[in-house]
Amino acid sequence: MTWTASVAGATGYAGGEVLRLLAAHPDIEIGALTAASSAGTLLGQHHPHLRSLAQRVVEPTQAERLAEHDVVFLALPHGASGGLAAQIEALDAERGSPTLLIDCGADHRLTDAAAWQAFYGTEYAGAWTYGMPELLHTGESQARAQRAELASTSRVAVPGCNVTAVTLAAQPGVVAELIDTSQVTAVLAVGYSGAGKSLKPHLSAAEALGSAQPYAVGGTHRHIPEIVQNLEVAGAAPGSTRLSFTPVLVSMSRGILATVTAPVTDSVLHCEHPDEVLRSAWAHAYGAAGQGEALIDLLPEGTWPTTGAVAGSGLATVQVAYDRGAGVAVMMCAIDNLGKGTASAAVQSLNLALGLDETTGVVTEGVAP
Repeated sequence: MTWTASVAGATGYAGGEVLRLLAAHPDIEIGALTAASSAGTLLGQHHPHLRSLAQRVVEPTQAERLAEHDVVFLALPHGASGGLAAQIEALDAERGSPTLLIDCGADHRLTDAAAWQAFYGTEYAGAWTYGMPELLHTGESQARAQRAELASTSRVAVPGCNVTAVTLAAQPGVVAELIDTSQVTAVLAVGYSGAGKSLKPHLSAAEALGSAQPYAVGGTHRHIPEIVQNLEVAGAAPGSTRLSFTPVLVSMSRGILATVTAPVTDSVLHCEHPDEVLRSAWAHAYGAAGQGEALIDLLPEGTWPTTGAVAGSGLATVQVAYDRGAGVAVMMCAIDNLGKGTASAAVQSLNLALGLDETTGVVTEGVAP
């Protein structure tokens, strides 16, 4: 069976990466490609690397046109997809059949309306099924609970890219009750595509090349409540997580390297081999490379995640170590922010919702150098 898919926000980075994966997906036929200010142009003017779609005309973003398809991907700025999704849902109600909506923006990620208002300041659009198949639930040895939810939904909220890196790095320790979430610190090196395509002086090559720039410092980044939400799903007591989160733009086009630290609990602190206890929990959650989660590799001991190894793919690499001097777990994760951080998660969720093999159309090999 073949399903048709439309993409709103097709000319942006996220929309382009979704299209790159869909172009190779054996069960998806790409339909309308829409945008706002770039409507009327050819897609190749924005994504010349998408050769098979380069001559397609970008259409205006209209709910009626998008809803003609089985699947709609919303690759729009934060705050923009909620209203459009509501229009499509109204059309669904008239027809009596739901469109599979997959939102790559933030509008439907948070389950707490107050958190949305505090960090985004616009009208809350409600929560959809969270599009991270590997999200661990407390009491679950693997992420079967999240996959079951995705297999029975027609509304998917794709996680934030930074959120994905921090969550995948830390959640095994939360599920196993090995880390103290009251003192979590996350520092991320982030590629510039994570800032989007809009023209801003600090994103120009003259400012970016050879320079590292922190942003959203001091507890202001919008991904903070989403990370906390995920750690609570994994077992952190509600309201107990304190997260210091600092992203830093570095001179690469794509990729995220997250370094997350947290104090270990007494069960680790007083054991004879804390490194082994920590690694065992991560191995239990993800399996060894190629033997557990299809898109998460727990690297061999002493090997550290790098963004280059996952570039262009839907893979995440993780590692954990014990810092004896500080008494903390050091948890790391590398992803491609446009791959596992956005488009690959969207396609994984699409596959689960349609009853397909989860990795269909997802790139499982990186590129080098």
